[in-house]
Amino acid sequence: MADFAFIVHPLDVSDIFRKFHFARKVPGKIVEGSFRLSPPFKLASIRGIRSAATGKEVSGVFIVCPLTTRQMLYLPERYVLKRIIKSGKLGEKYDAKIVGLGAMTSVVADAGITVAENLNIAVTTGNSYTVATAMEGTKKAAEIMGIDISEEEVVVVGATGSIGAVCARLMARECKYLTLIARNREKLDRLSRIIMHETGLAVSVTSDLERALKRAKVVITVTSSAEAIIQPEHLSPGAVVCDVARPRDVARRVAEKRKDVLVIEGGLVQIPGAVETDLSIGYPKNVTLACMAETMILALEGRYENFTLGRDITIEQVDEIRRLGEKHGFKLAGFRSFEKSLTEEEIISVKENAKKAEKHMVV
Repeated sequence: MADFAFIVHPLDVSDIFRKFHFARKVPGKIVEGSFRLSPPFKLASIRGIRSAATGKEVSGVFIVCPLTTRQMLYLPERYVLKRIIKSGKLGEKYDAKIVGLGAMTSVVADAGITVAENLNIAVTTGNSYTVATAMEGTKKAAEIMGIDISEEEVVVVGATGSIGAVCARLMARECKYLTLIARNREKLDRLSRIIMHETGLAVSVTSDLERALKRAKVVITVTSSAEAIIQPEHLSPGAVVCDVARPRDVARRVAEKRKDVLVIEGGLVQIPGAVETDLSIGYPKNVTLACMAETMILALEGRYENFTLGRDITIEQVDEIRRLGEKHGFKLAGFRSFEKSLTEEEIISVKENAKKAEKHMVV
């Protein structure tokens, strides 16, 4: 039995192949189409999560909603919601008192509201803690790279989404120049007015990704795109890019081709306690995504209530979950890039490469 459940799903068909090796002999489209017909199932469990403040321990289960990212984006919304709700119902059978929505399950439709209305337990998307850790990680990475955010150009990609919007509002308090990128100009203009009212900062808005990125020294990207949208040629030397999106917004080619750019994964935290789990998502056992961590934090706090739902995350929610995370011993898990830990030497190397590239551009 578990205190919490967390819903995951295959990002693409390769995730299905990793779990079910025998399926590799079958064409991907057939595997993807067949997999969505299977019922939700328990993937793994986790235990040993222990509060640094109270000593309380909680355990959880990870439930698979058998839809890929592509399917969640393009299948009928009502069908997708039913599959997510059914996954939540399985969490209830494991006696979970709260369920977290991972990856695209927190994005589709009304971002968890309908799911919560159809379950007998609390629901959270984890987006508030994702914002908190993304902001902390971005500022720390910029500092290491010698970037003064208060004097540089910051770009938020996917700024009209629930995570992007509150990241933009928080970053507006820190930076001198801010550009917001999204497809919907009306939503961008509305967000820019809110930021002007809150901070007095006049922000730029655009849908021209390439042009905006070439000027930016700090980038936070959090779209719901099914494919990578940021390529090596888009970025300026010395840029720090915090990729909060799952699937990733930043192409793997950036890490391969641009040794003068620092790409970090947003929202990775260290879990307190002697953690034991049979879940494998490419991180150490005591490291997890912030969206998962939010569910754990609420379970440790005994806050079995809907926390982050819908597309309007408040700054107060971000501050609250940050405080609770610190209370129970959750902390930023260093820096990682494309599933690998970044050493201090590697970051220094990126910084030196950026200096050389910038000098070459001046010459």
